[in-house]
Amino acid sequence: MAYDKELIAGKLRRWEKYLSKFRLPEWESIPDIGLYMEQTVVLLRQYIDYLPPELKDGQVITATAINNYIRLKLLPPPVKKRYYRVHIAYLIIICTLKQNLSLSMLPKIIPTGISEEEVRKVYTAFARRHAMATGYFAGQVKSMAAPILGRKAECSLATEDTNEIIATSAILSCFSRLLAEKLILLDGRTLADGDSIEIEE
Repeated sequence: MAYDKELIAGKLRRWEKYLSKFRLPEWESIPDIGLYMEQTVVLLRQYIDYLPPELKDGQVITATAINNYIRLKLLPPPVKKRYYRVHIAYLIIICTLKQNLSLSMLPKIIPTGISEEEVRKVYTAFARRHAMATGYFAGQVKSMAAPILGRKAECSLATEDTNEIIATSAILSCFSRLLAEKLILLDGRTLADGDSIEIEE
C-alpha cells in the first residue's frame, strides 16, 4: 500500500489536536430529563465523536444495539420508554469499551442493579481514566510516528512506514484486549485458585 507522508502527518496532527481536547461528559452535564430512544442515540453519537467519518457508517450506536444491551441485562431498562443520566452513563461506557471487550466482560466494569450513586462513582472514575488514557495514547502515537511528523525518533517503535504503524497499532490493540480480559477473569479468584504465576526473582 502507498501512503502520502504529508497527508498521514497532517491527519495525525489533526487527530492528536482533537484527542488533546476530547473529554467524555462530566456526570452533572449528562441530561437527566428522560430522553426518548432517538434523542438518546443522537446524544450518544455526539458524546462519542472521535470515530473518523469513514468508520461511522457502521454506526456504533443504534436503537437496535441499545435494545440488545437491555435484553442482555448490560443496561437497566428505560423508565416509561425514557432514558435518564444513569442509562446514558452506562451507554457511554458500553459503547466505548465494546470496541475492545466482549459484551460478557462489561458487567465486571459496570454491573447493573447498583445505585445511582454507585453508577456516578463508576462513571466519574471511568471518564477520568478515559481522559488520561487518551493523552497517553496520543503521546504514544506521536512517539511512534515521530519520523513522519518531522520529529526526532526517541522510541524503538518509531517509523516512517505507515504500514508499520498500522501493524503495530493493531498488535498493541490485541495485547491490550488480552490483558484487560485476563485481568477481568481474575475477579474473585485468589492465589490458591488463580492458576500459575511468575515469581519475581
